Amino acid sequence: MDRRLFLLGTAALVACSPGQASAADRFADSPWRKLSDAEWKKRLSPEAYRVLRHADTERAGSSPLNNELRRGTFVCAGCALPLFKSEWKYDAETGWPSFWTVLKANVVTKPPLLPWQGTEYHCARCLGHQGHMFTDGPPPTGQRWCNNGVALRFSPV
Repeated sequence: MDRRLFLLGTAALVACSPGQASAADRFADSPWRKLSDAEWKKRLSPEAYRVLRHADTERAGSSPLNNELRRGTFVCAGCALPLFKSEWKYDAETGWPSFWTVLKANVVTKPPLLPWQGTEYHCARCLGHQGHMFTDGPPPTGQRWCNNGVALRFSPV
């Protein structure tokens, strides 16, 4: 296991709420977590690799998923774990796909380092970086799960 994966996994377990820890535990033996950095680099596009494996951020407004309006599920681009239902998507006018909730059992979170930063979240199965959650979203949750489009794939119904 590489150092980054170990540290990210440990941070996710330490930083998560009790319900979140079970998501991290549930996927602890996932083969996706055993892939080397070189293997990830081969599997992903360069931009998806930078976002999912090195917590980069794609350029705002660059994702075709901003305009995706069909019924379906948004899944992790690294391992295809379902993260969002299409009915949870809304236009937050940020330039990134945004959702008012997430399949909580399928993400792990890290609290922000600074108060104005959002809560960082990752796919619970492959630990791929997805984006940040902010508390300025619409009802009923008041949350804005702001996701990098390149970290997602859309699966229509």
